Amino acid sequence: MSWTATVRYGLEPAPGGLAFVQDLLNTRSAGRPREPDLLQTDEAARAWLDQARESWSGATRRPAPGIELIPEDVQGLRGFRDDLVQSLQARSGDPATEPGPAASLMTLPTALRLDEHGAVHAEPRGTGWRQVASLALVEVYRAQCTDTLRRLKSCRNARCLVAFYDRSRNNSGVWHDVHVCGNAANLRNYRARKRAGTDQV
Repeated sequence: MSWTATVRYGLEPAPGGLAFVQDLLNTRSAGRPREPDLLQTDEAARAWLDQARESWSGATRRPAPGIELIPEDVQGLRGFRDDLVQSLQARSGDPATEPGPAASLMTLPTALRLDEHGAVHAEPRGTGWRQVASLALVEVYRAQCTDTLRRLKSCRNARCLVAFYDRSRNNSGVWHDVHVCGNAANLRNYRARKRAGTDQV
């Protein structure tokens, strides 16, 4: 499996289908230095989606859904991604994010299917970007049910914002890479404290 958007930041993907959500978030232009937006053009969006569907299928052991993106879908998919970023940041208690409803997150179709073993599965519906968004929300819901969604976070560094899966024992991570973003933030805080101390002398 190769989660194109997440792997470019040197990160281990989230477990199971939640990695699809993480990869969608990481299609943004993020990191230090900035990586390109993988949903910027029709061609780039289709290339990302083809890879992500195959990786999702491998991670979940379910057939990859057939999804076709037309040029008009790409803007909708970027809008959904932005709403999802805002929703997850607000859920994680990020003080820089104001919670607020995202209209596109509330009107996406899904279906419940009962399999031959008596298990119920949520399945994405719709077409184009709405089908991609529906698949992402199905995985968000599954992660809520298993209490793993709280571990999917955006790097607290406002200049980075890479989505990472926090594997720390007490779920206390705030940086996608403590050596890059964490050290930079600690250095800025140290300099600010030093300046404040100098001003008080």
